[in-house]
Amino acid sequence: MIPARLARILILPLAASAVAGAATFPGTPDFPKPAPEKAFADLKILQPDGSSYRTPREDWEGARRRAAADPAWKKWTDAQRTAADAWMARNRDRAGWEAGWNHEFISPTDGAWLVWTQDVPGEDTAFVKSRSGEKIAVSENGTPAIFRAWVGAFRKQHALEMGKIASVYQFTGDNRYAEWVCAQLDFYAANYGSWGGGAAQRKDSHLGYQSLDDAIIVSRLVEAARLVFDSPAATPARRREWFGKLFKPEVELLNRSRQLIHNIALWQRATQVKVALLYRDETLLEQAMGGRFGLREQIRRGVTSDYLWFEQSMGYNDFIIMATAPLFTFAGLTGQAGRIREEAAIVQNLMLAPLLLRFPDGTIPNPADNGDSGGRPRAPSGWLARACRIWPTPLGLALAAKSGERSGERSWESLLDPPENFAGAGGVGGIEKASDALPPVVSRNMESTRFALLKKGRWQVFFHYGQIVESHRQSEALNWSASFDGVDISHDPGNVGYGAQSTKWYYRRGLNHNVPLIDGEGQRERAWSPGELVRFDAEAGVMEAAQPFYWPSGDTRMPPWGWETAPESLRSGTGAKASRSLRIEGDALVEETGIALAAAGVTARFGLALHLQGKVLPAQTLPAQTNGAQTDGAQTNGAPAFRAVSEAEFVNGRPKTFSYWRDVRAASCRDRAAVDVQFASGLVMRVEFAVPGGGAFTLYQGSSPDLPPPARRAGFYLELDEPRPEAKFVTTIRPVRAGD
Repeated sequence: MIPARLARILILPLAASAVAGAATFPGTPDFPKPAPEKAFADLKILQPDGSSYRTPREDWEGARRRAAADPAWKKWTDAQRTAADAWMARNRDRAGWEAGWNHEFISPTDGAWLVWTQDVPGEDTAFVKSRSGEKIAVSENGTPAIFRAWVGAFRKQHALEMGKIASVYQFTGDNRYAEWVCAQLDFYAANYGSWGGGAAQRKDSHLGYQSLDDAIIVSRLVEAARLVFDSPAATPARRREWFGKLFKPEVELLNRSRQLIHNIALWQRATQVKVALLYRDETLLEQAMGGRFGLREQIRRGVTSDYLWFEQSMGYNDFIIMATAPLFTFAGLTGQAGRIREEAAIVQNLMLAPLLLRFPDGTIPNPADNGDSGGRPRAPSGWLARACRIWPTPLGLALAAKSGERSGERSWESLLDPPENFAGAGGVGGIEKASDALPPVVSRNMESTRFALLKKGRWQVFFHYGQIVESHRQSEALNWSASFDGVDISHDPGNVGYGAQSTKWYYRRGLNHNVPLIDGEGQRERAWSPGELVRFDAEAGVMEAAQPFYWPSGDTRMPPWGWETAPESLRSGTGAKASRSLRIEGDALVEETGIALAAAGVTARFGLALHLQGKVLPAQTLPAQTNGAQTDGAQTNGAPAFRAVSEAEFVNGRPKTFSYWRDVRAASCRDRAAVDVQFASGLVMRVEFAVPGGGAFTLYQGSSPDLPPPARRAGFYLELDEPRPEAKFVTTIRPVRAGD
């Protein structure tokens, strides 16, 4: 038997298996997931057959009885009919409209998302508002990219409304609604060939800007088609037309791109499976489910052994659920749930796994990019409530009930298939099993996903030490986030829409993360590495990782700011390695970083970026002892004397990334420096920077971008004054005054 303490620090050889898997299956290692239905068993309501995947019901007769007997449901269903009539009367798609990229539906000023409405820009309205309150003039000719993005959003919404209106048909029996839905499907089938050659449209897309958009739109069209498939309006000839001129061409189109394991590829396969299930096409079903990049492999190789999406973004984690939960519902409603039972169990675990990563404030870590400036992701995911029809859980049922109580939220799903029907094994389950209890968060080594988490004493620290694939990675290897006594100390903000320049120039770059920098850059542009977890000891409160290929040798691709200002370290293709340890010592978090160039005789200017969710206090604000917390005199003896610096001085000789900071100050320091930072509830932390072995450095402090715009945070950039072949840094964060 392995001793308990040794078991805690043993490192499973998943890094090696990941590399080996990548060699035989490019970019997609194999992630063992034995018995997925048994994982997180205490969080699930298992079904009588032992499955965690419940077959949904669609009881329209029962829905009509419930609405007739319940005034609240009667009011809601009447509102659905009114909304259907309004949408049908006002909105129509147009063959001449080219759909654009949703990530260009952003403010050209600050990258904030614009607020979509059904008003046609340039026709019904001259302006579109941004989430930050700005009014943007939009028209088809004046701002074509934004207008095209509006069209792309409209087409997705129109397809969604078709499904809602089809539900009104099923509920009312009024064939007028079915005829309208069928007419829209006729329109898309008849005009399908007219799309696909737009001025800014990506290859292998027709209805949308890119193949992902086509997959989303067609997935919704198939949902609408299923609901009217047996109506008098949907004649056999019509159904054949839809298949031959719309759905089959789209299935073939979606096969022409994304032949790899990827979130977009999964969306494509999920949509193709829906078409196959609707038309009972066995050949098409096996093509979409099987094969090297079929749905089975997308889920098997795209979900890590920790049940997190392998592209590492928590936003994309939910995006995968968004793609597949409707499919698993669709399969159940068409009587074909047994064909994808194991895949359904794996994706349910994907929905539950982030619960074990949550910070005390309900947010979860935000590694990789997620393309959304709406704020950091949270746990529990809203999908626990939305998908409890197929994945009933005590928590999901409780969340669904609370949501309804708070907002009066109702849906066709809850009317057709009420939660009281969700009985589990032995008839035990349903509403009586609802519970808002959350699983405990404990220290965890998630090596298959390249994450680690320490929870000890008052600290909780998340460590992102490597990537699995290049897709959606950022220059953030060795980044960390932390909370203390539930107070947010440092977090990864994520990024704004991909169409914003700040995504490329700032949010994806090293300066935006708590990482070491070489000549102002973090992990080399477009490079990625799984890294090596050197040590993980939950009991001691230590985790340590290395990045032997932080900068791969010989990588001489042009840096994004051009060669004319690139330092010799980049022009020569010099490689570099980096390592970092994080330790919880009592109430202190100690971070040690080492970085070194691989080639002999080459030097670089080394630095360290740090971001804190507080405000820097003036020097010597605190007495030597506060609230019983003994200080070490760092504030008095090592307090930096800051001076204001211009943007030109801060950016000079550094990447354009540095131009995004504001109100920058600089202090000349030697060996060490300390500042006090005040956080929420009055908590004050002393942050001490040290250079082991001594040396002169400049400590820059400024306002760095946070999200959503216009939020900012306290940014620090420490840079050694003289170029070196290697460097070490130690940062210690400890409380000196308790919060309220």
